[in-house]
Amino acid sequence: MTGTRPHGPHAQPPARAGGHAVVAGGGLAGVTAALALADAGMRVTLLEGRPRLGGLAFSFRRGELTVDNGQHVYLRCCTAYRWFLDRIGAAALAPLQDRLDVPVLDATGREGRRLGRLRRDALPVPLHLGRSLTTYPHLSLADRARVGRAALALKRLDLADPALDEQDFGSWLAAHGQSPRAVEALWDLVGVATLNAVAGDASLGLAAMVFKTGLLSDPGAADIGWARVPLGELHDRLARRALDSAGVRTEIRTRVTSVRAGGDGGWHVQVPGGSVEADAVVLAVPQREAYDLLPAGALDAPERLLDIGTAPILNVHVVYDRQVLTRPFFAALGTPVQWVFDRTDTSGLKQGQYLAVSQSAAQDEIDLPVAVLRERYLPELERLLPLARGARVQDFFVTRERTATFAPTPGVGRLRPGARTKAPGLYLAGAWTATGWPATMESAVRSGVGAADAALHALGRPRPRRLFALEEAA
Repeated sequence: MTGTRPHGPHAQPPARAGGHAVVAGGGLAGVTAALALADAGMRVTLLEGRPRLGGLAFSFRRGELTVDNGQHVYLRCCTAYRWFLDRIGAAALAPLQDRLDVPVLDATGREGRRLGRLRRDALPVPLHLGRSLTTYPHLSLADRARVGRAALALKRLDLADPALDEQDFGSWLAAHGQSPRAVEALWDLVGVATLNAVAGDASLGLAAMVFKTGLLSDPGAADIGWARVPLGELHDRLARRALDSAGVRTEIRTRVTSVRAGGDGGWHVQVPGGSVEADAVVLAVPQREAYDLLPAGALDAPERLLDIGTAPILNVHVVYDRQVLTRPFFAALGTPVQWVFDRTDTSGLKQGQYLAVSQSAAQDEIDLPVAVLRERYLPELERLLPLARGARVQDFFVTRERTATFAPTPGVGRLRPGARTKAPGLYLAGAWTATGWPATMESAVRSGVGAADAALHALGRPRPRRLFALEEAA
């Protein structure tokens, strides 16, 4: 890997016009902020405590396999993340579907599994999903009609209304005639994967944002994209190459231990073995780490950061000795299995097939032993995939992200701070900040753009022309 210079983190690089910014955290938010600040002509130092970039969207080696810690997807409406992919030269490696098409297998019927599809037509909103919902076999005729009415009611909601954040999505759905089956087979099918919470535990404001933006804004908004290479290729190697090209000094295995204001209006960023002096600092770290680093007075109520809950994601990885799945991915109903992706080519597996089972809102399973998860999921995969019944399991392992996202609970909106703090020159970034989006790669990139915008404005520097334009800044 390139990007880490041989000098220590406290040694200053050669002077460049425009001042010096330090970004603490090398996830998508931090990389975005660093690129934006460097593109504006600032000297930038990016400090990351891990031995890699990418935050919680990363890869690792397991024998001959390259494994993503979890399956990450994005949608066509994720315009900031698409900009990020283009900025690091990775857009072709994470293509989008030509048209939304989600196979949905239902394992509850007595006659065996039943396949339905959620896909769009080349028609304007909301007609683009009309035929799909009309023929969706996992809902009754009455449920399909009520889903349409609820969708229209959702479209009329004002996302700027703070009262939406105080309500839960599940109660709103029930009040608009949505049966438990409709919630399971449609609303939670989409919502759990994007919000990392079931409808009853999710803020109406965030849920409305997801469905209005993804399904009710533009016909192609919900088309799905995912990396055809390991995430580390995108978020570490190519991101680091882009940082190097922009002149950013990247220091991995360098964790920020404290941040304090200097007497000259600058900042002292403490790291093991020294400190880095900066004119601006972006804390692109998880909310609890940001709380520990914030100097007194930087936020009016910093304890609110500790009130932002977290939600886990569990990924079950299964390597079979033969092909058992003939499509790239599917979602499932009537089973603990949520979403299953074929990761064979991406991982470098030469023989057999490697499937990743992505389980969001996994509070009840995140700490279960591997043996218990094996006993639970292998029979479920055999129920869903007949070809798996005669296949031999060559490897079975799990990856656990106990604090994968912030919990999108009702009321979380008032806890999420913006990019600016009360301390001049100190900014916040991260998917947990007030981007208006749930905890997604899109939210992380938007937060990095927002923090860089705020810093550049305060320093009187023009925003880079090629930087993604947030709606409120456009």
